[in-house]
Amino acid sequence: MLQTPPELMEHYRRQGWWGDTLITDYLDRWAEEKPDQVALVSHFHTTDRTATLSYRHLSRLVDRTAWTLLDLGVEPGDRVAVQLPNWWHYPLFYLACVRIGATIVPITPIMRHRQIRLMLDRTEARVMVIPSTYRSFDYAAMLRELVGELPHLRAVIVVGEPVPQGMRSFDAEILDRRREAGRSQEELRKLRPDPVHGLGAICFTSGTTGEPKGVMHTHATMMYHCEGHNSVLGLTPEDNILMGSPLGHLTGFDYGINMPLVLGAKTVYMDVWEPDTAVRLIAEEGVTWTMGATPFLMDLIRASGPALYDISTLRYFICAGAPIPAVLVEEAHESLPCRVISAWGMTEDGAVTFVRPEDPPSKAAESDGRTVPGMELRIVDPDTREPLPTGSEGLLVVRGPGQFVGYYKRADLWEEAHDAEGWFETGDQARMDEDGYIRITGRLKDIIIRGGENIPVVEVEEILFRHPKVREVAVVATEVSRMGERACACVVLEPGETMALKDLQDWFDQSQTAKQYWPEDLEVFDELPKTPSGKIQKFLLREWVAGRSQ
Repeated sequence: MLQTPPELMEHYRRQGWWGDTLITDYLDRWAEEKPDQVALVSHFHTTDRTATLSYRHLSRLVDRTAWTLLDLGVEPGDRVAVQLPNWWHYPLFYLACVRIGATIVPITPIMRHRQIRLMLDRTEARVMVIPSTYRSFDYAAMLRELVGELPHLRAVIVVGEPVPQGMRSFDAEILDRRREAGRSQEELRKLRPDPVHGLGAICFTSGTTGEPKGVMHTHATMMYHCEGHNSVLGLTPEDNILMGSPLGHLTGFDYGINMPLVLGAKTVYMDVWEPDTAVRLIAEEGVTWTMGATPFLMDLIRASGPALYDISTLRYFICAGAPIPAVLVEEAHESLPCRVISAWGMTEDGAVTFVRPEDPPSKAAESDGRTVPGMELRIVDPDTREPLPTGSEGLLVVRGPGQFVGYYKRADLWEEAHDAEGWFETGDQARMDEDGYIRITGRLKDIIIRGGENIPVVEVEEILFRHPKVREVAVVATEVSRMGERACACVVLEPGETMALKDLQDWFDQSQTAKQYWPEDLEVFDELPKTPSGKIQKFLLREWVAGRSQ
């Protein structure tokens, strides 16, 4: 099933990047060494209340969840799908899967019938875990409609009330202590998976370019994400994280579950991102770092909370998902106590590059960082795949111990995306400076070619973002007969503002930008379509704009 060449896997093991440690080993350690320390604080938006779990409590619930899965017929190697908000229940199922050698399929709450059917059918998931309802959507009703089409699905576990007939209640199944009677941890330890070859998670791509793909990560690749990244960030057990990015996305999964457990730190979950609440939780829980996409940083800067609460504990905001506009870094430096650390990564690789904490603040505005130890990258010619000189713009390719081990049931896609030496074609366009720092300049499919001239999408978006009326922006291509393509600016305006195409073009004129780079179409939106991690779904914008022009 694993598509990484065996010789490359052995290389990562020999180099020490892949070891024999599982995330549950860390859980066991902290439950023994500091059982009463807070492991999780889970904030519920609807009630504005929190639930708190110590490491001892977390460990006991994980084992109880593991026994529940075993009793439901889940065996080592089986898949368990989890579609929950950022609630304390989420890590229970993931860690329980690790306990018994099963594989979690994390799914973000925004996914609906079509995507759920695809993911559950492709992975042949044995168990599905859902909220009864969340943000007014009835997940149980959705699953009732789908179960007849999913012959491999044995059980649906529902968190919350009501629990429809035929489905299982989380409270009844997991919180019932009688499940522990006559059972020992040794029973679970016998099921310990192989860290290098055991499949830890199947994380579906975010959908910025089309149909999601099942990205396979082993326990070893995910442990590398934590340990390798922390060698750059220098976090400690005293560092507390706030996680607003969905745990169903690799960002939330890596940094909201795995990283804090590796550190033995405290994690604060938010099930609904609300900036002022985030500020309050930072102050109340002594949060020292958080990670999210650019919109999260923007919201935090513009929240009213910093004027009401002391958030001086906040040291880092790690920003990934898209290049950070320089003006946003400047605003953050003025209004927040933390350093902005830009990063770049993918579901396939985790975070590959970081700006270092010791770098000057300008680096976060100018680049997306340099590689973490162990990872490699190159900028190559898209046609010849030959490395390009420093400063040249080309295709970004990567390899290393954080790289995924295949697309689930799509070995053909793996072969298409890799060369014989294991270099993965990211689809991102970038350039590298003399110090090894990269800057993502767009996606190859995102390039707009107007009359044979390439329009630098990221640069155009940066100029638009500086307009005082513009809150969010994405630039996509529209097809025209004479020039082939032209740029369409899709914007969300500040409240109460209006904008015409002439206003936009006057702004570009004032910025002294080459005229061929000016957007020739303007569409104003109430909001831009995004993935749960905050990435703008440009393929949806392209479809909408194309339909509008017909």
